[in-house]
Amino acid sequence: MTAVGNGLEKVVARSLRKVAAGQAPLLAWPLACGSAVAERTRALDFANGILRVEVPDPGWRRELQALAPRYVASLNRFVADDVVRVEFVIAPRR
Repeated sequence: MTAVGNGLEKVVARSLRKVAAGQAPLLAWPLACGSAVAERTRALDFANGILRVEVPDPGWRRELQALAPRYVASLNRFVADDVVRVEFVIAPRR
């Protein structure tokens, strides 16, 4: 099963390296964070090595900030852009 996972990861990484500059981290965010987190967050933009991600409230921001180094490492496995930091911003109230 590991060989299948590694092969799939290579296919995804190769595909993400073909998208427009700066878009790969946005597209890779759900892969890096997992489906449960992806359902509650939204990648906003990527510039100067920083991926900005919208979160629903301060509690989410605090929890995800602790996981940020893991997310950066995961993102950098998939994308050619060098992600140096994930910045979590609280969604505006609607």
